Amino acid sequence: MFEYSDNSALDYIMSFSHSGKPVKDLSRMKKLLAALGDPQDKLKFIHIAGTNGKGSMAEMFSGILKYAGVTAGVFTSPYIREYNDRIRVGRKNIEDDELREITEFVRGVVEKLPEKKDFSQFEITTAIALEHFLNRGCAVVVFETGLGGLLDCTNVVTTTVLSVIGSVDLDHTAVLGDTVEEIAYQKAGIIKPGVPCAVNGMNSPEVIKVIKDYAGKMGSPVTVTEPDKVKIMSEFIYGTKFTYKGGEFRTGMGGRYQVSNAMTVIEGARLIAGEFGITEEDIRTGIMRAVLPCRTEVICKEPLTVLDGGHNPNAMKALANFIECNADIPGEMGMCTAIIGMCTDKDIAESVRHLIPKTGGHGASGVQRFVTVDGFSERAENKDKLALLINSLGGNAAPAKGSIEEEISRMQHQNSDGMTLICGSLFLAAEVKQLIYRYTADKMGDY
Repeated sequence: MFEYSDNSALDYIMSFSHSGKPVKDLSRMKKLLAALGDPQDKLKFIHIAGTNGKGSMAEMFSGILKYAGVTAGVFTSPYIREYNDRIRVGRKNIEDDELREITEFVRGVVEKLPEKKDFSQFEITTAIALEHFLNRGCAVVVFETGLGGLLDCTNVVTTTVLSVIGSVDLDHTAVLGDTVEEIAYQKAGIIKPGVPCAVNGMNSPEVIKVIKDYAGKMGSPVTVTEPDKVKIMSEFIYGTKFTYKGGEFRTGMGGRYQVSNAMTVIEGARLIAGEFGITEEDIRTGIMRAVLPCRTEVICKEPLTVLDGGHNPNAMKALANFIECNADIPGEMGMCTAIIGMCTDKDIAESVRHLIPKTGGHGASGVQRFVTVDGFSERAENKDKLALLINSLGGNAAPAKGSIEEEISRMQHQNSDGMTLICGSLFLAAEVKQLIYRYTADKMGDY
């Protein structure tokens, strides 16, 4: 399903389980890094946690630092095109030879540890990334958490210069807790003593209180964004122009939710501007040029086709807002139809509920017709079950009759005047991106 750029390195990484042996502390990861010489202690970090928006904010910070002339590493997950996507310096992925060389080094260390079978894929990848960033002389690393924060293996870092907490919502409840307060506490766990923290002010008062209380115990100053000081000037499928606290900005990605991500980045970048020589122009340019695949991404203009990897209720709510509010999307003149697939470990019912039209009939806001798909992940919900669920919630859904590629083509043809949306899972979005990459490579081969 996914393409690996280097099988020898990836085979080793994938030999570990997805989550590893359950942890109660960070001692296992600390032991591995100590055996590697503690590369994390020789680096500085912008540490990012949150339920949604981590990747977008990481890309914005990466762009800002690039335009400020700072050599910055970027560690994100999951990958879209190839595993190397997760480990970058600036815009450049780790190369195959480097990945293989560092993986062999890490492997030699891991094999000597009693816990050698306990590690997760993410822990091994984190160790590889830290070695790469150190080798490349990064002045700072934009470091995205994997799951939660407090017990996430990225939280071994102690040389953080900025903590960033984006939107916090219910997700991974089996691991992080059943309430937003419990989840917020886990996210707040990345806050280090005396280190400033930027927080998305769109979070609920309960979430913000938990974060402030945690930061207070750490003696860490907290800057919460102020949504009431934002003015949306114009909104497009390719981004939103807005003003915030007197400055004018534009996101490079569609969806109004990117404005809240951008505000958090603006506040965070201003907190560390002096240390890294960041100017307001760097902030504006970095945010405007930040583009990530599968984040409300327009993959075809005619007919309009949008790909989105959001996979939880909060992300689906943001996607519904994008459908309803964007002036460039056909409203009365066309329909929004969707190819959707979701994973069984997500809150499927609450997620898809946001996309179902609040009123019936042609031209109503939301998705007028769904085609459900599976097969893009081992955790994918059965397409027949998903269609039944959507119908029970008042939607109009039917399981796919053909492949994902065939269904996209069919829907684009049938709804050429409206919008075709592909959504529900980042794994599904990555599968579609692979189709696009292969198609593009085939076409390029004709020349």
